Amino acid sequence: MTVKLVIVESPAKARTLGKILGKSYVIRASMGHVRDLPSDRLGISIDNDFEPEYKNIPERKSVLKEIRELANSASSVYLATDPDREGEAISWHLIKAANLQKDNIPLRRVTFHEITQEAVLEAFKNPRPIDMKMVDAQQARRILDRLVGYKLSPLLWKKVLKGLSAGRVQSVAVRLIVDREKEILQFIPVEYWTIEADLVQRIEKGVVFRASLVGLAGNGKLDIPDTDHCESIILNLRKSEYSVKSVQKKEVARQSAPPFITSTMQQESWRKLHFTAKKTMVIAQQLYEGLPIGEEGDTGLITYMRTDSTNVAASAIEEIRSYISANFSKQYLPSAPRHFTKKVKMAQEAHEAIRPTRAHREPASIKNYLNKDQFQLYELIWKRAVASQMSAALFDTLTVDIIAECAGKKTTYLLRTRASSLRFPGFMALYTEGRDEEKDEFDEFKSASIPQMKEGEPLNLVDLFPEQFFTQPPPRYTEATLIKALEQKGIGRPSTYAPIISTILDREYVYKDAGKLRPEEIGVIVNDLLVSNFPNIIDLNFTARMETDLDEIAKGTMDRQSVIKSFYSPFEIDLARAQEKLQKVVIKSEEKCPECGKEMVLKSSRFGKFWACSDYPNCTGKKNVAVNRGPAPEPSDEKCPNCGEAMVIRTGRYGKFLACSKYPECKTTKKIFGQRKTYHARKKKA
Repeated sequence: MTVKLVIVESPAKARTLGKILGKSYVIRASMGHVRDLPSDRLGISIDNDFEPEYKNIPERKSVLKEIRELANSASSVYLATDPDREGEAISWHLIKAANLQKDNIPLRRVTFHEITQEAVLEAFKNPRPIDMKMVDAQQARRILDRLVGYKLSPLLWKKVLKGLSAGRVQSVAVRLIVDREKEILQFIPVEYWTIEADLVQRIEKGVVFRASLVGLAGNGKLDIPDTDHCESIILNLRKSEYSVKSVQKKEVARQSAPPFITSTMQQESWRKLHFTAKKTMVIAQQLYEGLPIGEEGDTGLITYMRTDSTNVAASAIEEIRSYISANFSKQYLPSAPRHFTKKVKMAQEAHEAIRPTRAHREPASIKNYLNKDQFQLYELIWKRAVASQMSAALFDTLTVDIIAECAGKKTTYLLRTRASSLRFPGFMALYTEGRDEEKDEFDEFKSASIPQMKEGEPLNLVDLFPEQFFTQPPPRYTEATLIKALEQKGIGRPSTYAPIISTILDREYVYKDAGKLRPEEIGVIVNDLLVSNFPNIIDLNFTARMETDLDEIAKGTMDRQSVIKSFYSPFEIDLARAQEKLQKVVIKSEEKCPECGKEMVLKSSRFGKFWACSDYPNCTGKKNVAVNRGPAPEPSDEKCPNCGEAMVIRTGRYGKFLACSKYPECKTTKKIFGQRKTYHARKKKA
């Protein structure tokens, strides 16, 4: 019997499609890409319009042979790889690698954003040709990344250390982390004070409430930089007469977040589940491709997880609203469906947001069929999608402004107290979005109750509470905040965020410290070298423009060759200049050679990095151990006596010492005597 051949990427996806399509289709998995650029050479003909040289991946030999044999006896071949540029490129490579076009076999490309019976059957009714614009965009990205990697890496081996590598987008991510670390090291804490007052109504003495000093009446700014200023203001406040300036009541509506796109899913998964971006995408892939769910069999549970669009199909919105109507009282369902305007640059509107394939498939109903990680991520996606169509949460807020008129002075201070109460939970009954920052717009409302007051009412001062603070440096990136920064700056696309983070961690340019991303010393050195010699490669705006150009290739408004050429021409000039002028960077240890007492320098071999005597081959002393990271440098308030840069606190074999932050260019060090000053305590009572 003549069959129809369907090719997908993975066995899991093949099983789920097999259940939907039936026995008249034979489904095989390509196991991902089947062709790629050669691993032992550049594989790009620069003089021939950057034409790539593709080679079949040896591990796919048996897969390609089987696909070719099945295609010869098939009535048609359906290429059902993922509905993004990478999936489009895999389908195109399959045609080339398996010679599917040679015998006039009908080739049909089908795409679907959820693996459900309705979506799959509809896709097979409406096949299309391969979209070569999407393929060209994927090829352009692959070629650009290969050019950077294969041209820059040998330079780093020669000028810094063997085994190092550079990437077009990954190096930009490292730069963000390095720049943030430098901001933290150079940060100088600034003292400031706040003052709060406990007040009570003069006529009907009752509940004591607290108000914060916010400035001078008439919107005058009030800075309290030190103890002297604070004590002066406190003296004035103790002599002041207090009264209510204004009372404002209002209702505030808080809307739910849109359903997930790739970046927000990765961010929220990190915040709430502590999943890395890589782990999140692996689990999401499993949920998308299908899992065995009782009598349903292999079933796709979520829509495609690589997307930058917040669009949701009208049928899915209607189903979600139906679920809300059946499971919540009527006030939880808005009168009209909610639609979300795209906020991501170049979002592909043909895609959907990440949502469950069936809103009525509650997480609890399938918990026994999923492992713990699969259940947690599915529950997160399901709650986010359903909550996105629920009514707003409603808060009753009360803001009271109070003036303190200082007797004998013209100064009038302004104090403020706020409170809120949740009148109606709305979507918050099901789900609230996690946060990276400590506060949001509702945190300014105090939870303590405020007595009923009226304008002009006199108040009595009970006590004053000054507190000392020091300004804090910007926070280090987590995976969530780094992805957010990359997305906001237009760097990378949905399929690249997880690989970017995995790559910079695997290359040991960056490490995690209590979940925060911090640069290794070698990461700082490589970053500074690239910044100095290849400004375009790791310039944030340049990289974002290149992403936009790749999007334009996918739309057909730019061609692949011109985009690559515009990138490579200045890159080639910078590369030649660096080859000629860049000096060898020697990374030195704070320890001395155990054999001769001379400096130890970082070397690399096939067994990894190690410290070796700088007098090699005269001295063969070395430490055959991996380089220990040790505690990261801490900020100091001292300046380098030689170059004027900030000194940082490092930890060596014999304890803490001061070192110039410009190391290795400046090698100034200084011992620490006595206990150092610390800024870690955020605040203390006056």
